[in-house]
Amino acid sequence: MPPSVRFEYHDLKPALRSFLGDVTAGLSAPRKTLPPKYFYDEEGSRLFEAICELPEYYPTRTELAMLESAAPDIAAHIGPDSAIVEYGSGSGRKTAVLLRAVRPLAYVAIDISGEQLRDSIRALSSALPDVRMIAMCADYTRPLPLAALDAIPAKRRIVYFPGSTIGNFTVPEALAFLRNARDVAGPRGAMLVGVDLKKDPSTLHAAYNDAAGVTAAFNLNVLHRINRELDGDIDVDAFRHRAHYDEEAGRIEMHLVSLRDQKITIGERAFAFSKGESIHTESSYKYSVAEFQALARDAGFAPKHHWVDPERLFSIHYLEVP
Repeated sequence: MPPSVRFEYHDLKPALRSFLGDVTAGLSAPRKTLPPKYFYDEEGSRLFEAICELPEYYPTRTELAMLESAAPDIAAHIGPDSAIVEYGSGSGRKTAVLLRAVRPLAYVAIDISGEQLRDSIRALSSALPDVRMIAMCADYTRPLPLAALDAIPAKRRIVYFPGSTIGNFTVPEALAFLRNARDVAGPRGAMLVGVDLKKDPSTLHAAYNDAAGVTAAFNLNVLHRINRELDGDIDVDAFRHRAHYDEEAGRIEMHLVSLRDQKITIGERAFAFSKGESIHTESSYKYSVAEFQALARDAGFAPKHHWVDPERLFSIHYLEVP
């Protein structure tokens, strides 16, 4: 690394036993589940970046175009001398657009995929050497120490949560997450969050069931990860990807469906599947603008501005702590 490219790196990644505990609890439940945060090992992160380039998958390119257009307006709302804390920083493509416009005093990237986090923060540090860069490999759904920010003389703290990941939480979970984000932002703070909008179910179906099968590979990779990291013996070919839109609940559901009666073992634990039984791996809730603003108010934020693309596929919300 060139001497001029510097950043802080804090490894707070959960221990392997946390992964095992969550998998064991999820597969022991009456309706089997796996937390979607475990999609993002090195291979899962690579597959997700491939998903973002697919013609059917509109969220990433739509949000990126919106940010490029709205960046000066967003920067005006945020103001000077800020510190930006991003949950789920990923590849940093959208982050670069935001940071170039805002020029904060400091940027904190939090992501559970350590290798991708190092790569993205290194690139951002090189492009924006005047911004203090802090990377935290951690599970952002859990409370985190942010003491490094307390020493930065920022006028306000902005929580940045792009990519419609807020939709991966149930509504009560999203409310709790937003309340925690409000606390992290603190007095005079704010939040910038991407939210996928409700739309024609056929558009959603295509986005989560792409013709190239990349989303299927991404979903199935969590089983490969269990085999690799938790001493599993799962026959991944005995499961298939399924995604469907539940219009009443307003969410896409992703599942891994067992193609036959089978038993798998993970470490010392055995789990039985009947043919057609599924593991619920992810939900992706869609909101109207009004629905999300109501949720934000319930969490203690004041919605101040929002942006919507011309096709009304996606929204970006700017929320302030009153």
